[in-house]
Amino acid sequence: MPGGRLTQQERRQIALGLADGLAYAEIARGLERPTSTITREVMRNGGPTAYRADLAHRATERRAHRRRRAAPRGQGAPAQTHGRDAEAVREYEEMFTTILMQSGLPKMMSRVLTSLYTTDAGSLTASELVQRLQVSPASISKAITALESMTLVRREPGERRRERYVVDDDIWYQSMIDSARSNAQLAETARQGVGILGRDTPAAARLENVARFLDFVGESIIRAAEQAREVLYTKAEPTSGGTATPSSGRG
Repeated sequence: MPGGRLTQQERRQIALGLADGLAYAEIARGLERPTSTITREVMRNGGPTAYRADLAHRATERRAHRRRRAAPRGQGAPAQTHGRDAEAVREYEEMFTTILMQSGLPKMMSRVLTSLYTTDAGSLTASELVQRLQVSPASISKAITALESMTLVRREPGERRRERYVVDDDIWYQSMIDSARSNAQLAETARQGVGILGRDTPAAARLENVARFLDFVGESIIRAAEQAREVLYTKAEPTSGGTATPSSGRG
């Protein structure tokens, strides 16, 4: 039933595929499902090593039940604008969160970052995040602090002394530059080990190769980030035909 919800039998096939060491794409082809559906299913139910079909099926039923109970109160899901399909938006947010988790971010940080990126304003207050994600203020505070340390989110003053958490055009550029600096520090640390371990030893050779690799990657990241920075400021401008064309938002 491509396009519908996963069945319990499909979840069992996913579990068998994972046990056989199959890639998500291969499992998806066998089920005639998008790879993103399989990825999201596995990552939100324990990951590839802890996925259990029956547990995942029950967890999905519980989530659906909670959504049905919460719907009359109007909590959690924000009102949709611009004619958006609320269910499609929710599914996309889950997929975005899953991909961020795959990249190494913890679940709550991924959920917060997804909320910020899928909000037209690109900013939310702590209370808005609490209501949107239905979690505690402490969870939001912890996630924001971690994201801020990674230069993925910044704070700015809001109304009534309420801080707003923001993702803006330059966040990804700054994050890439910070990543390159971290690479440079790691390369320098690796290179210090060469003299300590003995230049002609296998361990020293290994560290020297690591340092050279990180130097090259870091320099490439900085060069690419500088060259592509303008892309982050591209804005959509309507044409006479009603469609949008990209244009630079900076002078």
